[in-house]
Order: sequence, then structure tokens, then C-alpha cells
Amino acid sequence: MIEWLEKSGLIPEDKVIMHSCYEARKEKYKDKVWTVKSEPWDLCGSEVVLLEGFNGGFATEYLKKVEG
Repeated sequence: MIEWLEKSGLIPEDKVIMHSCYEARKEKYKDKVWTVKSEPWDLCGSEVVLLEGFNGGFATEYLKKVEG
């Protein structure tokens, strides 16, 4: 699990926004700040996390950490 944290650096309670993906272009999610609710894990070769208010794991490669 430590190697996954080194990839994205995301931990529970981090604030993130979606970018460069289908969901980020949807008006519903555009510029929405999400709270990470889990440690990263591997899902079929992609590092994913749970986001508060979003169903299922979300690929960390499409998340950008924000301050605040």
C-alpha cells in the first residue's frame, strides 16, 4: 500500500477536483471539490480512491489535490 501512496500521494480527507476525464466535463461535477474517503487501492491495474458523494472507486490519475 505504501507504493500506491507514493504514486498519487492522496490520503483520506484530502480535497481534490476531477480533471481530464468525462466526469470533469459534466456540469454536475465541474469545479466540484471532493473529499477523499479511503486509502488508494489497485482496481484492475488502476489506482483508485473513494470520494465522498460519488459511487465506486475513482481513478487517481484524474484527480488533482487542492489546498483548503
